[in-house]
Amino acid sequence: MSSRDLLLEIGLEEIPARFVLDAIDQLQGKIKEWLTERKIEFGEVRAFSTPRRLAVLVSHVAESQQDTELEVKGPTKKIALDQEGNWSKAAVGFSKSQGAQVDDIFFKEIKGVEYAFVQKFEKGQATEQILPDLKEIITSLHFPNNMHWGNLSMRYIRPIRWIVALFGQNVIPFNIANIDAGNKTYGHRFLGNEIHLTSPKDYEQLLLSQYVIADYEKRKTAIEEQIAKLAEEHQWVIPIDQPLLEEVTNLVEYPTAFYGSFQKSFLELPKEVLITSMKEHQRYFPVEDQDHHLLPYFIAVRNGDHRELEKVMKGNEKVLRARLQDADFFYHEDQKLTIEQALKKLNHIVYHEKLGTLSEKVKRVTWIAKEIAHTLDVTDVEHALISRAAEISKFDLVTNMVDEFPELQGIMGEKYALLQGEKPEVAQAIKEHYQPIHPEDPVPSSMIGSVISIADKLDSIVSSFSIGLIPTGSQDPYALRRQAAGIVKILQVKNWNVTLPALLEIALKGSQQENNQEVYQQLKKFFRLRLNYLLEEKGIRYDIVEAILDSEWTSIPQILQRAEVLESNSQQPDFKAVVESLSRVLNIASKAEETTFVDQKLFENEYEKTLYKEWQQVEDLIKHADSVEAHYQALAALEPMISSYFDHTMVMTENESVKRNRLAQMKNLAKLIYQFADMNKIIVK
Repeated sequence: MSSRDLLLEIGLEEIPARFVLDAIDQLQGKIKEWLTERKIEFGEVRAFSTPRRLAVLVSHVAESQQDTELEVKGPTKKIALDQEGNWSKAAVGFSKSQGAQVDDIFFKEIKGVEYAFVQKFEKGQATEQILPDLKEIITSLHFPNNMHWGNLSMRYIRPIRWIVALFGQNVIPFNIANIDAGNKTYGHRFLGNEIHLTSPKDYEQLLLSQYVIADYEKRKTAIEEQIAKLAEEHQWVIPIDQPLLEEVTNLVEYPTAFYGSFQKSFLELPKEVLITSMKEHQRYFPVEDQDHHLLPYFIAVRNGDHRELEKVMKGNEKVLRARLQDADFFYHEDQKLTIEQALKKLNHIVYHEKLGTLSEKVKRVTWIAKEIAHTLDVTDVEHALISRAAEISKFDLVTNMVDEFPELQGIMGEKYALLQGEKPEVAQAIKEHYQPIHPEDPVPSSMIGSVISIADKLDSIVSSFSIGLIPTGSQDPYALRRQAAGIVKILQVKNWNVTLPALLEIALKGSQQENNQEVYQQLKKFFRLRLNYLLEEKGIRYDIVEAILDSEWTSIPQILQRAEVLESNSQQPDFKAVVESLSRVLNIASKAEETTFVDQKLFENEYEKTLYKEWQQVEDLIKHADSVEAHYQALAALEPMISSYFDHTMVMTENESVKRNRLAQMKNLAKLIYQFADMNKIIVK
């Protein structure tokens, strides 16, 4: 089948760098899906993206759709034929509607019922006739933020300035936002010219001739190689921050890396201040020596070639100098503010209109942190350090530096706390209590930082829930899911023997919500989703996840271990028998009353006595088990006794006293089982 190349390019005003990659992924995916759904064969699909364009080049696109033969289902045989075996009106109407004759009808059985079918042939349309529908793909792209322009009702990430739509040499005709699709694109905004395309395959090369590297990966590699060359020439170490590299790649069409310098005196500022000023505000790469000490240089990437590069360098140096002068001023001004003065200022900053000031939040966090410290049985010295660190954990939020650079909250708190004579453990905890911010972030390295981090995050979650600010769907404006994940991660990494229900009860009491069962259940449901995600991430079967989370919530490490033990034992030949016997106990125990007293005098056979003795031994074994695996094996060892018991004992006997006694015995066994998992949730075959 003959084919042509297909090119679709959307030319725009500069797209914010953070939206470019998602946008081009959408465009590429939608075009593939569109061609596949329409049964149009195609070859390689390449995506191109810059701040001013999103483009997809598809090679070897068939000139027509594939012909298809379909089996179309009609009425049942009983309806298609009358009592004499003649074709009914329904059969005639069905065949006509499909462009066939009644003689073309055949019957096929589906789930015991025969239906009339006809074979239908559909000739594929010419691809060129349906390509104008590509317009729908362009208008269907989703962006986090959109805008209007001119007097148009259309909303898009940025105004559309041109559209290229070519099938071979032919323009695909359609119009969007008063822009007709054509064969004309544009090179670099300042260095390039207009380009008339006669063939889609020339697209990348022609753009390069007009100072546009359209391939994202090639542009990214060019930046990396240029930075590496500068590093080699000057014997520098230039750490490549990948998110920054991606952002810079999406800010330029024709990258040229260069270096600039700043005054050595600015190196007296904390390293984090300098790096933040360069990376977050100017998109510069910091420069280090071979010992990883910061040097008074930076690497920047311009959107253009080497012409007038000296002027560009001087301009960037001037802008950075102003930034660093501000930072230097803030740094020295902040040191005039004592911690106690800063804490008083927190009284005037509203955390949330329904939850009070930041000062009130700090008081809640301090109380929660102290209670967590009690559960961990820390020393008096550690308790005092936790209390002090929690009390001053937010003082740097009122400093000039954090006001200018919010990314430095906690970091500047540590710096200023040390300058004012606070103990190093306290200063470190101030910095660490925000960790982890993102899933890939480390947890606090210190115990004190970990306690305050959990306390702070717990307060944010519990107090938000108490006033109805509960994440729904994709809406989570206060990042509560992220904070819950942080709590779970800390508990997991630190291997603390403290349970989530216990922590929730502490936080609810700190928010004066200790008797609010509705909020408590909402919080458990919320954290269950985080635990569910954690277990699934570890490769645990969904039914085992349910079995674990529907049982007793022990510490996070133990929850993980129980799930892993069940997962590994699920491959053993005796697993089915173990699960079935333990599930049988749980089922019948659900009929028991609250009492768990077992009167051995009411036992009527040896199997009751044997199971009772085994239960006592297993209960003791579990109390002293040195591993979760030992706990499981102790339960699994009950299987033959449980099976023999049920083979020879009727629990629901007519004798009421004996029945209650047997149900009490089942309830005691069920408690042991539920400590490990709800075996009823496990699927065995």
